[in-house]
Amino acid sequence: MLEKVLKTIEENNMIEKGDKIIVGVSGGPDSMCLLHILRSISKEYCIEVVAAHINHCLRGEEAEKDEEYVKDFCRKNNLKFYSAKIDINKLAKEKNLSCETAGREARYSFFKKVMKDINGTKVALAHNANDQCETILMRIMRGTGIEGLAGIKPIRDNIYIRPLINITRDEIEEYCVSNNLNPRIDKTNLETIYTRNKIRLELIPYIRKNFNEDIVGAINRLAINVDIDSDYIEFMAKKSFEQYSVVKKDRIIILKNAFNEHRAIVTRMIRYGICGIKGNLYNYEKIHIDQVIELQKNETGKELLLPGAIKVVNNYGDIHIFKYLPNNHIKEDNEYILTLGDNYIGDKMRVKLELIDNNNALKLGKWENVKYFDFDKINGNIVLRYRRDGDKFIPLGMKGSKKLKDFFIDLKIPKEERNKIPLICFNKDIAWVVGYRISENFKVQKTTKNILKINIEREEQNERGY
Repeated sequence: MLEKVLKTIEENNMIEKGDKIIVGVSGGPDSMCLLHILRSISKEYCIEVVAAHINHCLRGEEAEKDEEYVKDFCRKNNLKFYSAKIDINKLAKEKNLSCETAGREARYSFFKKVMKDINGTKVALAHNANDQCETILMRIMRGTGIEGLAGIKPIRDNIYIRPLINITRDEIEEYCVSNNLNPRIDKTNLETIYTRNKIRLELIPYIRKNFNEDIVGAINRLAINVDIDSDYIEFMAKKSFEQYSVVKKDRIIILKNAFNEHRAIVTRMIRYGICGIKGNLYNYEKIHIDQVIELQKNETGKELLLPGAIKVVNNYGDIHIFKYLPNNHIKEDNEYILTLGDNYIGDKMRVKLELIDNNNALKLGKWENVKYFDFDKINGNIVLRYRRDGDKFIPLGMKGSKKLKDFFIDLKIPKEERNKIPLICFNKDIAWVVGYRISENFKVQKTTKNILKINIEREEQNERGY
């Protein structure tokens, strides 16, 4: 069995010389087997192994005994031991999660803390071939996609490693007996009130008896085969996402041409977009991805609110994905009078006004955040404000005035962004829609004597330069 574990480690490049590995240890057969194996190879592989145990406060005195058992094993084997006590029932209620999900979140949070505290490099988890089989059968019954059939990854994020993923539970129990480990037994694993336990205790034995004695091996082979195909599709989807997406500070835009790709690619691009804004895909199902695809087929302006306060808007066929913040907009009545020199608007915008002479040697630069105006045509205050109902101006190159609303529509600027675009006004006339166009009325000409240079800088400028 040790040879199989070492093969899994080496084939997946799980361990590197000098790694400091935190082993998640419950005290049960799987995790004790893993801890014992990693300890036994630590000198050969030049690694340091430490144990991390969580008391979930679910099994009273039994849970206390689990912790003492792991602690005692570590003391006898000269291993560092880290533990935490977390009331999972309480945590689940506070976060409105299932106990299983709350427990998982608590464990991973604890592992990250230990990693940070000891400058660890890897976290070893004791998932085995039976866990893989159970997980995939559960996912099949829930209608999983190809990623679900790929099962539990042997290594994730180059941090979380599963050296026992190809080892069966029978092999693990035999190893524990051979090495006198005497692991703790969680009796709740023998109760059929949980779906996973029913699969383990009833469904898999039934399949073994009536259909395939090696169902665990068969499902694991399926996972390996699917994982290979899934990796290729993911590779192609990421290439398409890079080609057809625009990543901004506050949103991700999937361009309309992306939706001409194969549906398998489109669904993944949507997931990447949502995950990029939300950080994860918890509570997302196929129906949510399908809703985004249908939204893209509808007319511009249509929108959708998804789990986790994620808003999706169709903007002329492009799909905008962003966090829904209902009160996070700039008030239309904000107005700032500007003077020559530096003007600071809040703590994130600097507007610099500079007066320069027009002469033949002057070369006006072409930057989106710097514009030049005929100073002698300016009457009244120079003002920075945001759009108002009925705003009009004469865009550079045009003879007649145009409604600002129509100007934004022509440029396909999303509704929710329009209130955020600064306007430079000379008295009541719009001179510059910042980042887009200046007014024909105030352009610099050969006859211009004095030029007003305006430079707008914002913290974390976007692609329009402001």
